[in-house]
Formats: sequence, C-alpha cells, structure tokens
Amino acid sequence: MRKTCLNMVYELAKRDPRVVFVGSDLGVNTLDQFRDEMPDRFFMEGVAEQNVIGMAAGLAMEGYIPYVNTIATFITRRCYEQVAVDLCMHNLPVKLIGNGGGLVYAPLGPTHLATEDVSIMRALPNMTVTAVSDAEEMTRLMAASLTHEGPMYIRLGKGGDPVVSREENGFSIGRAVQMKPAGRYLMISSGVMTGRALDAAKLLEDQGIDCGVLHVHTIKPLDAETILSLARKVDGIVTVEEGTLVGGLGSAVADLLIDEMPGRAPALVRLGIPDRFPEKYGSQDELLAHFGLQPAGIAAAVEGFVGKIAA
Repeated sequence: MRKTCLNMVYELAKRDPRVVFVGSDLGVNTLDQFRDEMPDRFFMEGVAEQNVIGMAAGLAMEGYIPYVNTIATFITRRCYEQVAVDLCMHNLPVKLIGNGGGLVYAPLGPTHLATEDVSIMRALPNMTVTAVSDAEEMTRLMAASLTHEGPMYIRLGKGGDPVVSREENGFSIGRAVQMKPAGRYLMISSGVMTGRALDAAKLLEDQGIDCGVLHVHTIKPLDAETILSLARKVDGIVTVEEGTLVGGLGSAVADLLIDEMPGRAPALVRLGIPDRFPEKYGSQDELLAHFGLQPAGIAAAVEGFVGKIAA
C-alpha cells in the first residue's frame, strides 16, 4: 500500500507541475525516480516534523499541492499544532501521508503505534480523514486526492493486504462502499479492517447470522446518507476499527445516530482498541488478535451482541 501510494505521488507529479513531495527522515531510496527527474519538487527533510508542516503550508500558499510523508505517529502527534494552525486554519491543500497507521509498528511498541491518529485528525476543522482497504483502492484515492480541496490525512496500512475492493464499485471521497448487503445486522469498518470484517461475515453466515459490511474509506466527512439509510433497515450495527475507541470511526457513527435518529437508532457496539496504550509487542496480527480484531474475534463479538439484542 505504501509503495502504491508513493508511486501515485510520482505519477501525479508527472501529470501536474503543482505537485511536490516532502519527506521527513525517510530511506535514501524513497521515490528516487521522482528525485532524479524532478529534483526541484522533491524535498527530504530530517527529523523536523513541525518544520516540514510549516514548509508544506508555505508551498501550498504559493500554489503548490504538497504531499507530505512520514511515520503516522510523527505526522499526527508530533506536529499537531502546526497541522491545526498552519494547514487546517487556512484550509490548505496539503496531503499528509501517514506510514503505518494503527498497529503496524507493533514490534516498536507504543511510541510508534498510531492508534489515535484517526481520532485526533478527525477533530480538526477542514481536515479530511481517509483509510483505504488495499493497494488498489489506494490508487483510486490518490487519483481523487489531487483535486480535493483542503488538507487530507491518508492513513497507510502495512502493505501486502489482500485486495478486497472492486473497481466496479467506484470511488468517491466521502462516499462509503457497500461490500456485502446488510441483513438484520451491519458491520461498518474502515481501512484494512474491512477485509477482516468480510471474513468475519463469512464465519457469521455459518452461524446463521446475516451481517452486511459497509466500507468507510473516508471517516471524515462521513457518508451520513448511506449510513442512515442502512441504519433504518437493521436491528444492530457493529463498527470495526484498528484504532482507539475514543473519537474514532465508532464514535463518528454513534454521534451520527444520536443526532439524526434520537430514540430510533438501532443497537450499536464498537470494536476497536481500548483506551490505553497497547502493552504488548509482537506483530500487527498478534496485537489485532489480542484486541479481538481478527475475523474470529470479530465474529465472536458480533455473536455476543446479537444474543443480547435477542434476549
């Protein structure tokens, strides 16, 4: 997914002379073809994320479209004030590409785990927040990002994730994609969790539970129209995210249902990472299993949720 994303930055730069790339402490071979062919639009800065954001803001004010890339924790937490004041306050078209959102950097521990990136970026006015499911969908997002107004956070997965998106479903920033029709229940997921939600839905079918999957690649702005339309038809909704339960996708869905369907909203349960720093090291898959976010764990949680609704 990361390679696809950066390759698309290069392709967009060849197409549009306004595109510039700004990296922060990345490998020497990152986008070397871009650097060699368009050195005047390629910048590799050091460990100075606050400065990088200010630099990108200045470039945007001069008419450029900067794509900024570094590790997700550093491009969100470390320079949050600069993102808020320099980018969002001026509604500048700077695209922030965060490597390793969620639990990708599990071997490095909590300092490198971007479990709250979606939550804190979602809180900023004018910020668009995205998390696609696979490399092919990343290609579609990057193509759409060029003309999208305002700042955008693009969350990257580990890479090598199974391709579950389909070109025939189309792609539009801010529009969710129904991956599996809703039955009595609906899972709403984002990022690489959509593939796991689809696998969980298959396990649930074996238990006689018909559960659809709605893929929300844009957490902000949320596709309120689609979610509300489906919410009126189901008995329960389960949100699934690779991030903290505080302020993330599940919170966004809950806010929407409370505001728009008071007293009429279906039951809701949110699956994600509890409000604590992950205490374990290992692989991304191991930590996802620890938090019940692999297909078997998701299916078990949905079964328990269905049982409570039926009781």
